[in-house]
Amino acid sequence: MVAGGRSAEVRRSPVERRILDAAVRLFAERGFAGTSVQEVVAAAEVTKGALYHYFDSKDDLLYEIYHSLIGRQLADLDRILAAGEPPAATVRAVITSLIESTAVHIDEAKVFTREMYRLDHDRMHAVRADRRRYHVRFRALIEQGQRDGAFAADASADTVTIVALGMVNQMPYWYRADGPKTAAELAAEVAAFVLAALRPAEPPR
Repeated sequence: MVAGGRSAEVRRSPVERRILDAAVRLFAERGFAGTSVQEVVAAAEVTKGALYHYFDSKDDLLYEIYHSLIGRQLADLDRILAAGEPPAATVRAVITSLIESTAVHIDEAKVFTREMYRLDHDRMHAVRADRRRYHVRFRALIEQGQRDGAFAADASADTVTIVALGMVNQMPYWYRADGPKTAAELAAEVAAFVLAALRPAEPPR
């Protein structure tokens, strides 16, 4: 799915999953710099050789935390777009899927948001390409709806994309699983808000 690593669908072995889960937990608790490879190995209950079989370095672990999350989200987006539902239903499904996925994997999102500046140039370039790919597809969905008259064109598709996806990108800073709203309730409200803003004005009687 993206350059610079195997797709999220490939990374499914129990050992890989344990290593990534341990890295997420430790990076969240102690920070990336405060966690050693040996600590990840011990927490995952694997050998150091097993870790290096799947991951080149601790930096590779950090990248894969994000890579796994965005891989799932891009796959969800492709599945929703392929269903060919009307624009409003598609936007609702995309926003709901993205918010719920981010909420389920909020620790991964938190670690990456806090530590992403540590990535080297090539990995950072891959991250930006991932995000750009998601934004381009979502923006195209909004543009098509505006061309067809299903959505109002008061705001450009670029602005709609920045507002809708930008809110999700901020979730690591404020979302709490034990907060007053479930992820499903939050997703429903955000989708309704975005769709209300996109609803075409009724012609004067």
